[in-house]
Amino acid sequence: MATPKVPAADATLRLLTFLASRRAPVAAARIAEELDLPRSRTYDLLATLVEHGYVLHLDQERLYGLGPSAHELSGAYVRQEPLARIGRRVIEQMVDAVGESGHLAVLHGRDVLYVVEERARNRPSLVTDVGVRIPAHLTASGRAILAHLPAAQLRALYGTAADFAARTDAPGPATPKELRELLTAVRAEGIASESGEVSDEMGSVAAVVRDHAGWPAAAVALTFVEARVGPQERERFAAAVRSGAEEITRRLGGRAETAGTSLTGR
Repeated sequence: MATPKVPAADATLRLLTFLASRRAPVAAARIAEELDLPRSRTYDLLATLVEHGYVLHLDQERLYGLGPSAHELSGAYVRQEPLARIGRRVIEQMVDAVGESGHLAVLHGRDVLYVVEERARNRPSLVTDVGVRIPAHLTASGRAILAHLPAAQLRALYGTAADFAARTDAPGPATPKELRELLTAVRAEGIASESGEVSDEMGSVAAVVRDHAGWPAAAVALTFVEARVGPQERERFAAAVRSGAEEITRRLGGRAETAGTSLTGR
């Protein structure tokens, strides 16, 4: 590899790329070793990136992971091109087949960001739309993604009761413990759901989309008027989002999660 003309920029980009390739936050010593950087320089780079929000420092664990500014960049990327382009046709076909409104969303900090929104004919308008953000713990899409994050990253996002909000009177998770219990059920079922927690009288189901590393990159969801939907329809909707998520995962070159990699150590 040629000697970089701007070594500091090269080291910074290699550090961010390394963190992006990890399934969980890592120690500074591991970063320095993997990138063949002096420890003092590694700590200086990390401190600068933490200050600008591109890296998150987990004090108690003494680990480093990608921060919200890095997610901002990734969110801008997926909004502009590949995920939306790949997912749009899959969402359209799912909505045509099921007759309910569908979405594709990504995690953006503690919110989900909608990158594809397809409204079904003769169905009520929704609060979701492309570019809209909603607290992830309240949405089926967010829960589908959060259920497959590493435990350290989930703790960084939802560490205290102050990290939780409500949109309606429907009860949702309000503490880290309640969220962990809910996500355990999501992982067991393979489908996430919400009932009136985003909009009154509306419900949603969602399934996770994975990238080439098995990381939860996005979620496919359907939203419907709950009073019009019985158990059989819910099963059909769950099968539809699962199929849609699997198809987008395939088109992304994604793969299934490796056993023991999500939410370990809880």
